[in-house]
Amino acid sequence: MAMPASPYVAPPPAEALPPVPVAPVAAPAAAKSTVGAKFSADLYGFVEFDSILDSTQTFNEIAGNAIIAKSGTFAGDHSRFTYSGRNSRLGFKLKGPDSESIHTSAIVEADFLGNQPTGITEPALLSNGTFRMRHWLLKLETPYVDIWAGQTWQLFGWGAYFFPNCVQIMGLPGQIFTRAPQLRLVHAFKTDVITVEVAASSSRSPDRDGAIPDTQFGVKFLVNGWKALHTANSTGTAIDAGGIGVSGVYRRLRVNEFAPAATSLSTNSKNAGGISVDALIPVIPATPESRANALTLTGSYVRGTGISDLFQGLTGGVSYPALPNPTMAATAPVYTPNIDPGLVTYGAAGDLHTIDWQSFMAGVQYYLPPSGSVWVSGNYTQMDSHNIDLYAPKGLKRSHFADGNIFWDVNKAVRFGGEFAWFKQKFADDSTAKDYRGQLSAFYIF
Repeated sequence: MAMPASPYVAPPPAEALPPVPVAPVAAPAAAKSTVGAKFSADLYGFVEFDSILDSTQTFNEIAGNAIIAKSGTFAGDHSRFTYSGRNSRLGFKLKGPDSESIHTSAIVEADFLGNQPTGITEPALLSNGTFRMRHWLLKLETPYVDIWAGQTWQLFGWGAYFFPNCVQIMGLPGQIFTRAPQLRLVHAFKTDVITVEVAASSSRSPDRDGAIPDTQFGVKFLVNGWKALHTANSTGTAIDAGGIGVSGVYRRLRVNEFAPAATSLSTNSKNAGGISVDALIPVIPATPESRANALTLTGSYVRGTGISDLFQGLTGGVSYPALPNPTMAATAPVYTPNIDPGLVTYGAAGDLHTIDWQSFMAGVQYYLPPSGSVWVSGNYTQMDSHNIDLYAPKGLKRSHFADGNIFWDVNKAVRFGGEFAWFKQKFADDSTAKDYRGQLSAFYIF
């Protein structure tokens, strides 16, 4: 049986409807644009998981230049296994607003490796890492000079540009590795063939009471068409121009008089500083189309005095001699220094001395065919002090470090790495200490 026709009649198309007048609505006087309308903010970073086995109970995740426990001690004769994700990192790259002559940008970056108090539980140390500043930097780029203000890598050593490749968390023994608040001026002279970058900075001193910031300067020579594929530490893979960088630091250290704090009325001063020469050498250059067979060398040479804070966790075991106690009081007088440890000490005659350091590093990275998604790397470093034995009879006189690494990029985000490392230290009393480290790590890089 036929159904009756539906009474429904479709409305006319929207464009046929008469327009409905809408009264304009005034924007509030205090209305503001959203953040996205003013400038861009790109999120980046990585999630990291580390599994680390050390032959001694010396290191946490970062080995650096910590004094290794000697054989014959409990810590020196027993191993340590660590699971950690504290090196995971979060950052934002901010850009704009710009004008015809000034471009502005900033970087905000943090991780979970902040300082923790001693004597805390394992969960407090490894599962509740302290959020800390890494880079908090603003930049103003002008046609004449670029201005950097904030915390980032020290100019001395030229930062991450010349870093070697390894699985473990830097800095390595003997490697310049530090960030600090600073004001930096930069200018790059660019041609089709070469780029020469010159820079000078005023940086946080390790001696605030000296009332004089560090002065650092540098020149970097790059060959634009000589492309080096390199990975800085474990996640920073890039293709950059090969070249060399030369940098220096000058500082004036002003230290409390070697006397009890209650009677110390004067200070002693010392000049300190150093020079660093760094290199990134593409033996087999890379191309944007293919990473396979790229072979890159990294190197660094550093010499200076009173610069231990520019290395990772380096004190060398330097301390201060006991104060004289002419009255033979039951409570011996105590000297309270106003400067970070390891930079200076006093001699027996009460004269101030800076501690000398010299280091060199050599590294190699080779990206295997067919795709370059698997690569191997190795590093060797050596560091010496030529005068520490005069002021610290058991101080660290020489260190050696060597490692081998293998990496695999599963895809554009996921990376695995494995490392075996050897640490050896020799002290002023001719004793030695060693540590062997195996590490497996996983990264999700975004």
